[in-house]
Amino acid sequence: MPNRARMSWDQIISGRPGPWWGPLARAVLRASEVPYRWAVAWRNRRYEQGWAVVQRVPVPVVSVGNITAGGTGKTPLVAWLGQWFAQRGLRVAFVSRGYKSGHGKLNDEARVLRQIHPEIPHVQNPDRVAAARQAIRQFNAQVIILDDAFQHRRIHRDLDIVLIDALRPFGYRHVLPRGLLREPLAGLRRADVVGLSRADAVETHHRQVIHDEIAALAPHCRWIELAHRPSRLINADGAESTLGRLTGCHVVAFCGIGNPTGFQATLGQLACQIHGFHVFPDHHDYGHADIERLGSIVATTRPAPEVILCTHKDLVKLDAAAIAGVPVWAVDIEVDIGVGSRLLEETLERLLPE
Repeated sequence: MPNRARMSWDQIISGRPGPWWGPLARAVLRASEVPYRWAVAWRNRRYEQGWAVVQRVPVPVVSVGNITAGGTGKTPLVAWLGQWFAQRGLRVAFVSRGYKSGHGKLNDEARVLRQIHPEIPHVQNPDRVAAARQAIRQFNAQVIILDDAFQHRRIHRDLDIVLIDALRPFGYRHVLPRGLLREPLAGLRRADVVGLSRADAVETHHRQVIHDEIAALAPHCRWIELAHRPSRLINADGAESTLGRLTGCHVVAFCGIGNPTGFQATLGQLACQIHGFHVFPDHHDYGHADIERLGSIVATTRPAPEVILCTHKDLVKLDAAAIAGVPVWAVDIEVDIGVGSRLLEETLERLLPE
């Protein structure tokens, strides 16, 4: 998707000044929001009234999800949780829906997790109950970590973690398609832990305002704050490099993720000069035409780029170590839990076998 079209869409749903037809488009989207709200309310009511059965599996289940569409930094936290349990001697399995995965293939999040934790199996299936049972049966999993499952209520979870992105925390306060909310904010009352991701990207006062609103809405939820920090560079050949490689470099960057603003914030932490930032649709599958387009961008950018940067999720689908002779590196991200870290660990420790 061209950057201009993407910006216009964001301008429309955010209400910021944009195209002349923005107010009309918002009115149409607002009308479409009504049946979506009804459908979500009906689904939730079925579980709350016991009309739909919640299925249990015989091991602890931890869910990491969000209440908005688009990226909130779930994958680094899922990886962190996998490592936390594995370090305590438990057999872990990741379970996810497999959104936009090809037949029999892992999607981009799963491929990233496999590179980070090749020892942890990942089962993809829209039926998370069946996937969890498969992980227990096939891999003797002792703990299941659900990726992106807050709205998947059919499987019981022992811990529900919901991430809120500090850069756009409330999805413009409208559910899809008028805003980014997957369900009304009241759904956060189901969460056990609410985590503010990319907390270091906003001022302390802004973090407090978000916290206060969440606390008023869901006072029982534990609160944590997470920073997503660049940790290393990796390329398609599996090679690694330090971030120091970028010092003073001229760089072109691109991504095809749910929240490009988050990647921009990450790039702002690096000691390089960004001369172009190009956005593709979320979960974009890169083809030959995309490589050619990026090559043309590189060839016409001045000063000439020395490095091309993307996210880990883009790299696993790009399968190119260089474009137009310029090396492509992905910025790998690790999560740093600040506020509430001890509280989260105490909560996780309750799930450990006695």
